[in-house]
Amino acid sequence: MSIRHYLQFKDLSADEYAYLLQRAAYIKAKFKAVEKHQPFADPDRTLALIFEKASTRTRVSFEAGMYQLGGSVVHLTTGDSQLGRAEPIEDSAKVISRMVDLVMIRTYEQSKIEAFAAHSRVPVINGLTNEFHPCQILADLFTLVEYRPAASGQPLDAIKGKVVAWVGDGNNMANTWLQAAELLGFTVHVSTPSGYEVDPKLAGIANANCYKVFKDPKEACKGADLVTTDVWTSMGFEAENEVRRAAFAQWCVDEAMMALARPDALFMHCLPAHRGEEVSAEVIDGPQSVVWDEAENRMHVQKALMEYLLLGRLA
Repeated sequence: MSIRHYLQFKDLSADEYAYLLQRAAYIKAKFKAVEKHQPFADPDRTLALIFEKASTRTRVSFEAGMYQLGGSVVHLTTGDSQLGRAEPIEDSAKVISRMVDLVMIRTYEQSKIEAFAAHSRVPVINGLTNEFHPCQILADLFTLVEYRPAASGQPLDAIKGKVVAWVGDGNNMANTWLQAAELLGFTVHVSTPSGYEVDPKLAGIANANCYKVFKDPKEACKGADLVTTDVWTSMGFEAENEVRRAAFAQWCVDEAMMALARPDALFMHCLPAHRGEEVSAEVIDGPQSVVWDEAENRMHVQKALMEYLLLGRLA
């Protein structure tokens, strides 16, 4: 295949997502059965992990996943590479991509990862930017399909027509949910405090029918199949923490909000979570929460994604 990058959710088609979700289920089943699945073992493939933003789940899921696929990993941060010493990102891309087979970048501005990808000879994956978090939404959708599969057995049938309530900041997660809704045919109920709204232009969507805006987070949760949120202060915005705590005080997902959703509604959170802030302990540790499977599924969907970007569709 020609080089494909995964920089935001809309970089792939609905048909490709149907394949990835099915492939992730196959790869996860192999993992649970303790069966080897190593398409990158011969020849050995190498993944470069580049972190400008620190991470737990992103590093572990990509690193463990690549080793499980039979490949190897090079871990870089701005502190131990020329990326932190003013080397042009275009130059770094040209050099690094001559030595590895895949690159994952977790950084600040989307423009950085786009510049790197434009000069890379290998696929580049967005591990998180200020604007988008596509791997997380892919894992969330896979988790939704696992818990609420369609009678047809087709993963996209389990997603189409669903209602996702997004409660909290109009951040990279919210932007990516809107892209997924537009592409895969579901609706996002968005509720954010004033001043923290989602910007459809920044999110990169053209169909206003894929989301509805609610001033009251409780109204957003009514009839939802999935309620999800994120920390009030994303990495890089720590200086706004106290202002945000005051602004978001009414946007804590609690049992009252979940009671307004469908009886079988799920709760998700990309983690790390702050109990008593964006979500109550009763919800995140309660029976509707699937956050631990959601976290594990990052690894499985990313394995399917890396395999697809390097090898294309496999039987």
